[in-house]
Amino acid sequence: MGENGWRWTDAWIFVSLVIASGAGRHRRAAASRRPEGVRLADVLSTADHLNQAIPERHEVEAAVRRLVGAGLVNVADGWFRITADGEQLWRTRPSAGLATTVDTVQGVLSRRHPPVSVDWHLDEADHAAAVQEYVVRSIPAPRRSPENRSRLD
Repeated sequence: MGENGWRWTDAWIFVSLVIASGAGRHRRAAASRRPEGVRLADVLSTADHLNQAIPERHEVEAAVRRLVGAGLVNVADGWFRITADGEQLWRTRPSAGLATTVDTVQGVLSRRHPPVSVDWHLDEADHAAAVQEYVVRSIPAPRRSPENRSRLD
């Protein structure tokens, strides 16, 4: 695959974004105050689950530039969203068979037009904050002893 083609990390980030967003299950109503989409920490969490690695800042930035350029993803005010074209790609991807979902999506992306990179920048501090949020969230909370509970007799 040439330098300008789709990369495995593009598929990894796309699949992570789709899974983190619930693939459309958690859509918000237009009148809702909560935006549709997911935050970077959610994407990183899902990416870590899929590949046992947290994507580096430059990996996220490069993949999102190509995914936005292809019209599959939208990013605004820190919220990552799957577009209608992205949902269509996800819903019509072939069955994975023996391949992983990321590998399957990578194959689908490779058959599309070469990616066009748009100008989008992921600040180092924003990536570090999202990694920190994910790490803190993934630390299990200590179990409380039933003996320490106050009784309401």
